[in-house]
Amino acid sequence: MARTGSGSRLAALSVAGVLAGTVLVGCGDGGSDSGKDATGKGASAGGSAGAREEGTRAVRSAYERTAGEDTARVTLKVRTSAEGASVTADGKGTVDLEDGDSVMTLTAEGRRMEQRVVDQVLYQKPPAGQAPGGKPWIKIDLEKVAARQGAAGQSMNDPARSAALAKAVDDKDVTKKGSADVGGVRTTRYRVTVDVAELPDGERLSKQIGPTLPMDLWLDDEGRIRRQQVDMTVEAGPASQGGSRAGASSGPQRVTVRTVLEFTDFGVEVDADAPPARQVTDMTDEAVKQGTTQS
Repeated sequence: MARTGSGSRLAALSVAGVLAGTVLVGCGDGGSDSGKDATGKGASAGGSAGAREEGTRAVRSAYERTAGEDTARVTLKVRTSAEGASVTADGKGTVDLEDGDSVMTLTAEGRRMEQRVVDQVLYQKPPAGQAPGGKPWIKIDLEKVAARQGAAGQSMNDPARSAALAKAVDDKDVTKKGSADVGGVRTTRYRVTVDVAELPDGERLSKQIGPTLPMDLWLDDEGRIRRQQVDMTVEAGPASQGGSRAGASSGPQRVTVRTVLEFTDFGVEVDADAPPARQVTDMTDEAVKQGTTQS
């Protein structure tokens, strides 16, 4: 994309949020609607020891039970905000809950883009003429990027490692927040606060997202995740001088990303194939450089 300033930075950050949401199973946050269930009505917290133990068991098993369905249809909404501006991206498609392969169509700022994740490689097809390199597709090798960013990037972006989140959950971290209808399915909502220090490479990760990772999960009667929501505030790289307002600080900017996913149609077919190599420009090195600059 040729646009500059805060709009282009937000668009890039939205892509990062979309990617995280696409391949992460079991991470979410209730955000500003604290104390309410998904219907907007007040919900009493399940604060007794027994209720918390039951909630902890439900949350810990939700990762395995959801991944056990192999595949699902997913809808996604990501809202990224920084410097007083925001961008919303919507997505829909199918995802392999075990290995993270997915096929999605993303829409942001009126532009439509196709995205695939195949064998831990991200492929994106921006609108015609907007992909660098003169080819229709770009790719980013997620394993190479994660290797440069440390174990934190892998644990947050690889469903095979998402169980680390469950292991970091204690009884004191789980509160039952009531019930709600999600896509026509009755669910129970749990609010969870994960101690980031207990996650792989937690010290580094805590510098990016803070000491705790608050999550909201909506589980169906079979213990599977039907909705997950996460609100994260991260320190991004310094704003470019050309895109900053007069007098604005050029130091690191605080970026908030809200990601909401809903899972339906478990067992649906996922047809995730890599595009022909001749149609792809490899942007892995650029992604690594950007991540190194912002870390």
